[in-house]
Amino acid sequence: MIAAQICRRVGRILFVSAAASIFFHPQSGKAQSLSSEATQHWNAAHQAEAARQFDIAVKEYIKVTSLEPAFATGFASLGQAYMEQRDFTSALAPLKHALELDSNLMPAHQLLGYALLAQGYAAEAIPHLERAHEQGALGIAQVETSQLAEAIPNLQAALQKRPNDPDLLYYLGRASGLLSKQSIDTLLAAAPNSARAHQALAENYFVLRQMPEAEKEYKQALDMRPDTPNLHLELGQVFSLTSRWPDAEQQFHQELQLQPGNAEAAYRLGDALLHQGKAHEAHSILERADKLQPQMPETLYALGKAASLDGDEAAAEKSWLALLSIEREGELAAQTHFALAGLYRKQNKSEQAQREMSEFQRLRISVPAGAQTAQ
Repeated sequence: MIAAQICRRVGRILFVSAAASIFFHPQSGKAQSLSSEATQHWNAAHQAEAARQFDIAVKEYIKVTSLEPAFATGFASLGQAYMEQRDFTSALAPLKHALELDSNLMPAHQLLGYALLAQGYAAEAIPHLERAHEQGALGIAQVETSQLAEAIPNLQAALQKRPNDPDLLYYLGRASGLLSKQSIDTLLAAAPNSARAHQALAENYFVLRQMPEAEKEYKQALDMRPDTPNLHLELGQVFSLTSRWPDAEQQFHQELQLQPGNAEAAYRLGDALLHQGKAHEAHSILERADKLQPQMPETLYALGKAASLDGDEAAAEKSWLALLSIEREGELAAQTHFALAGLYRKQNKSEQAQREMSEFQRLRISVPAGAQTAQ
């Protein structure tokens, strides 16, 4: 994965004119002239690179560096040509020599950092990637060397420049997960009998869908610290997944008493009430959830359903149309079109009902079996 990403990123790191025969030398502050013979090989190397004939480019750069042994950019370009061939091992020597000639040649630091990282020398790559301000590769190297806290901001910064880059997303997820695991392991080792330790264990059981064990751990945490935020909310979700709706209602209600501004607790309480047929109570609490955190699709769907069952068809239509203005595709959108079709049929609005059913049919391919009956 690392090597593939590096090959995509190498591109043309050294932006040097193929026709130039005079090159600026950063360290001395003076221009460096190449001999006419070296310039011919230099131009030939660039032409070969443009044609993606990197084997020829390598041979030409070798001739350049042989003729001009003090030309740092020539060695860096040779290293890059090797990297374009995925020959990272051969790239190391010329890149290192380029930096011996000119320690301030930033493209050489960048290329050497990439080449070292591709071969698993992450610790050696880090100082070069830091010098080059190459945050994406630096973050990856830091993950590989277990510098997780340092890696996360670098990967996030790189993602700002390259959103949805799969490699960056993978390593950010990996770093976050490993850092989270480290924190939890430290918690369990340092305070195994604390409320937070029981909560952490409960969350692990919940993810594994081991609900009896999760319930036991949550209850132990609550016995120790009953006013801990989100404990009642999380225990309520255990009860929801096992269809123990009265128990879920109690936990969500207690969470909302502790945190009256918690929109998720309000939504989940409304949902638990709906599952018990308490439409009027659900309608009220879901309106509260929508005010606390407006424009949440799940809340709008449940609010529409509660309003419809409570006899407020106008409010139901308003909520469902608001949902569809936010979310036009997917399961929830399909369910909403189906619900609107039923509402319009009830109102004898056959044309609107047919339109909603057509939209439901369009989306139903992506809707799991049973979505229609879920209404």
